[in-house]
Amino acid sequence: MSLFTGAAEFYQRFRPGIPAEVAAVLDEAAPQRSAGARRLLDIGTGTGQVVEALLGRFTDIIAIDNDTAMLATAETVLRPALPEGSRLELVESTAEGFTPAAGWRADLVTISRAFHWLDQKTVLERLDRQVSPDGSVAIFGDSSFWADGSPWKEAVRDVIKSFLGEERRAGSGTFRHHDRPYSEIMSESPFGDVTELTVPVHRTWNTAGILGYLYSTSFAAPILFGDRLPEFEEAITERLTGFSDDDIFTEENEFLIRIGRRRVT
Repeated sequence: MSLFTGAAEFYQRFRPGIPAEVAAVLDEAAPQRSAGARRLLDIGTGTGQVVEALLGRFTDIIAIDNDTAMLATAETVLRPALPEGSRLELVESTAEGFTPAAGWRADLVTISRAFHWLDQKTVLERLDRQVSPDGSVAIFGDSSFWADGSPWKEAVRDVIKSFLGEERRAGSGTFRHHDRPYSEIMSESPFGDVTELTVPVHRTWNTAGILGYLYSTSFAAPILFGDRLPEFEEAITERLTGFSDDDIFTEENEFLIRIGRRRVT
């Protein structure tokens, strides 16, 4: 079973996209080309949210993911919106196994909400051959419901644990946490000149959106609940009523962006 089996539809509809402020940071992280042609490699693209946020800023785009359903959804979202004169290639591949066409080098590599799934050292070493000399690698994401500490999210986690167990699920397995900061890992890679930036995000949710978000994750995908899914939905709905009379739940989050470049010698 894929980590995100059955989650693609929910991911596209309910997973928060990439804010314009984050897209602007990513745009600035890539070198400007006099001819206007810039190349983007998006790793772990999912339903294409990063590419969607950067359309019009890069004219040659490769987006990879190892989930067929996610890529199919990305195709339906991105292809109609692709600006004239731009090229988009969607590739089913792991990050560790991907090799672009000979001579193709990215000006920017983006890895959003996916670095924890990768063989990080291997991927960063392989990217040294896939990124232009003045290009950069951006690794970024916001906090998931599992990590954030607001009271209503803690209640949601309690319900999930009551159905699926105390350990965070990752598809059919359990999630294994990385214990080193990403910037530290990047500093030991070819892209060791690392800059960190944060972009605050305020969001408002309702119960339907919260359930949709949960179903977009590897730790609460619908398939994990089997025939208890209606019971889970009822339990989440009941638990959330204790935190809001009008079905409105606020969230303060942030995107932590790490931009790695090659050190100048």
